[in-house]
Formats: sequence, C-alpha cells, structure tokens
Amino acid sequence: MRLASVAEAFRRLRDANPTPTTELEYGSPYQLLVAVVLSAQATDKGVNIATRKLFALAPSPEAMVDLGEEGISEQIKTIGLFRNKAKNTLALSRQLLELHGGEVPNDREALEALPGVGRKTANVVLNTIFGEPTMAVDTHIFRLANRTGLAPGKDVLEVEKRLVRRIPKEFMRDAHHWLILHGRYVCIARKPKCGECLIRDLCLYRDKTE
Repeated sequence: MRLASVAEAFRRLRDANPTPTTELEYGSPYQLLVAVVLSAQATDKGVNIATRKLFALAPSPEAMVDLGEEGISEQIKTIGLFRNKAKNTLALSRQLLELHGGEVPNDREALEALPGVGRKTANVVLNTIFGEPTMAVDTHIFRLANRTGLAPGKDVLEVEKRLVRRIPKEFMRDAHHWLILHGRYVCIARKPKCGECLIRDLCLYRDKTE
C-alpha cells in the first residue's frame, strides 16, 4: 500500500471513529496494566467479566497484595492460564509497590521488567495511558497489516516497526485502537467483511468478499 493510501485509510478510520479506545474496562493505569496482562490468550469480553469481580475487591496494588495469589485466582478462574496470571499479577503488584511507589511507570524498560509484562503489554500501556506513539501488534493487527498491504511483515516486531514508520504522526496516538477494532469486527480471520470495509478500495487483498 502506498504511503498516500495509508494516510487516506487512517483519515477514513478517524472520521468514522474520532475517539477510539480499548474495550478493556479499567479505572486506573494500574487496572489497565493488570487487564492487559490478563488478556493474553483471552478475549476482552472474558477479561472484563473477571476484572469486574477482581477490581471490586482489589482496585490497587496494595489491595491486590492483600488479596493474595489464591484470592486472585478465585476471581479470574474463568479465563485461560489463570493460575500463572494470578502469580504474575501478585508479583507485578508487589514490584510496583517496592520500586515505583505503587505507580505504573512511564518507561518501557521499567514496564517490561514487571512480571508478566512483555513488549506488547508495555506498548498498550504506553499508548493508552501515556499517549506515546507506540504500536501493540496483536493477532488482529498482524493479520490486517499483512492482508491489506498496510505494513506486511513476517513477525509481529517487523509489522510493528513498519507500522510506526509508515503511519503519519497525526494518527499514531489512536492508530492501535483503530486497527484492532477494524481487525476484530471487519477484517476478520475468516470471510472478512469487505463489503463493510471503509478502506476496501485502498486494500491490496486479492480475495475480497462482497
């Protein structure tokens, strides 16, 4: 996809949804961090069901540490890998208290040093909470970037770097949310809804559906 088409694609996505946001429910930077950690190999809907109960009991790092690993597990047992996620949630909460005064750091290295936090999770937090021009590439964005020709790449890091390089700066703040929503609801894995697509005429996908 030509750079002019990339810019036009994001203009259309912005016009259709000027203020996109994550579908994860949270009330603080800490809660978003925990929700994203819990979202690995789980749906946002499933995570929201679990975190409504979890955050009612433990809305802060201090409360999460008090709840303990078994207590956390009990609240999130409906999502995949819940035991490992409970362990990481407790450990990252302790580390936030010990090293960062209970606050979520605005720093990639510090975020990725937290238990259960990798590059993608750090990118989501840096972008959504701190407004950094980062791009968290999940399965939806990886598929969309390759299928449309927006930023083809053989792995998520290559796609991430190409997206950051190709997306105009004015769109980077919200680009992650536009792409993930488009991939989740329109450019879906099986039988993409090309007839509903805002960027159909710009897309390089050969096997478009009606």
